[in-house]
Amino acid sequence: MHDLSPAAAERSRLGVVLAATGGACFSTGLPVLDGLAVERVFPAAESAGMAGPFMLSRAEGWLLGAATVPTGGIIELATRELYTALFAVTRGMHLARVWNYVPAINAPEACGLERYRAFSRGRSLAFEAEFGRDFQRFVPAASAVGTDAAKLVVIFAATHRRLRHVENPRQLPAYEYPVEHGPRPPSFARATVVPGVDGRHDVFISGTAAIRGHATLAPGETLPQLASTLENLREISVACGLGADLARGRAAVRHFKVYLRDAADLGAVRSLLDRELFGPGDQVSYLRSDICRRELTIEIEATLIGAEVGGE
Repeated sequence: MHDLSPAAAERSRLGVVLAATGGACFSTGLPVLDGLAVERVFPAAESAGMAGPFMLSRAEGWLLGAATVPTGGIIELATRELYTALFAVTRGMHLARVWNYVPAINAPEACGLERYRAFSRGRSLAFEAEFGRDFQRFVPAASAVGTDAAKLVVIFAATHRRLRHVENPRQLPAYEYPVEHGPRPPSFARATVVPGVDGRHDVFISGTAAIRGHATLAPGETLPQLASTLENLREISVACGLGADLARGRAAVRHFKVYLRDAADLGAVRSLLDRELFGPGDQVSYLRSDICRRELTIEIEATLIGAEVGGE
């Protein structure tokens, strides 16, 4: 890893490449504070054209897509329309992971709702329209963080393989949050496990933060929140069958994204994570981003490719 000055970080934005050759690099609009500035979800994927607003790629057993759309100032409608298009593209497949980058995520909408809550309502209504009233069985691992970009960015990974959505026993499933968190709860699972043909698995850990039950812990305090976030990562790791260490040393690829509300927290957070979580060869991006709840200052997600999984 290498440190970036604030000016350099402002110029460097995380990009996501879906195809190995000839693929576009989608900018998420998130300043890179340290680590990788480009994420390749599946390095061997090949371009597969367009479907609606989504640019597509294919890897063995996977369909990947990314879309960037203006919100027109109404994030709920833009979200619902984009997810409706996503379901059309992936019909007959299983959604394993969705990454959402929401402009001005904590700002109010004209309707009075915070933009994240309006986004969550649009996403939830789209899931219900596609899958019916019990749509919660189909929600995948996901994250939704703030972006400095003016447009909504949604990236997905879908597969024909059977998969297993996993919850953290110490957290209320997000789709069961009470109304105090918004008129429609967030639609995602804490993790999704996708078995591979060679006995290894791909595991997607959703954006994870300092939440117990449905309550935020240590509001505004980054290091206590980081400690709680690591506890939640250990819990979901065990629930996925990875042991308590997110398959450290037992996965072909481990990629992490660390979202920080305040760039000044980078040094202390990086020092602790280098000791407690990351190992040689891990791919890590530290990003400046607003988090879905104003009182949260840090969120961590993980993508594990070719991981050894047991205890199913």
